[in-house]
Amino acid sequence: MRQVVLDTETTGLEWKIGNRVVEIGCVELLERRPSGKTFHVYINPQREFEQGAQEVTGLTLDFLADKPLFADIIDEFIAFIDGAELVIHNAAFDVGFLNHELSLAGDRYGRIDDHAGVLDTLALARQKYPGQRNSLDALCRRLGVDNSHRQLHGALLDAQLLAEAYLAMTSGQGEIGFDAGSEGATEVVVPSWMPSGDAGERPRVTVSAADIDAHAARMAAIAKKAKDGRVLWPQ
Repeated sequence: MRQVVLDTETTGLEWKIGNRVVEIGCVELLERRPSGKTFHVYINPQREFEQGAQEVTGLTLDFLADKPLFADIIDEFIAFIDGAELVIHNAAFDVGFLNHELSLAGDRYGRIDDHAGVLDTLALARQKYPGQRNSLDALCRRLGVDNSHRQLHGALLDAQLLAEAYLAMTSGQGEIGFDAGSEGATEVVVPSWMPSGDAGERPRVTVSAADIDAHAARMAAIAKKAKDGRVLWPQ
């Protein structure tokens, strides 16, 4: 399964009044592991920031003046997300802006859902943690993801943090099995960032017949020593 964790930064909160995308950050996951591939670009929005947006991102028009227009990066962006499931926190916001940018570039580019599926981690978090704060920072604190270096919003950094939070939020005991009768071993997901493009082998845990026999013998020895013959350790 190929997923792309995506985040955008914009000149303001609402594309319907002319705000534009200024940064896109994407992180590729293959079978729930970072592949090492990313897509990151700053974009010249050709318009002013709203004050709040500039304070949150730290970006300026002077910095973005020599950056490409969205139309210049659109083909590369679509090629990166094509066929993937996009993992986005508050997907309606990012997808709304990206669909607006695609429409400005021409009808031939269609909409985001013409190129990729979308999974909204905010909706997922609200189901899993009802009544709690579910911002990206709140999820990082709850799930033990280190976001101490997040002083400003940045699309690639936020995509990396979201990837770790998403993997932690959707992993669980159900993914780790110890079935001795299975020929294949259960794959254990470890949400860690890989410095190279090689995702590497996933850890495998197998319980051998010798392990099972040794465990049974140990339990029998404990039961023999117990006064009532009961063993509370799980068999």
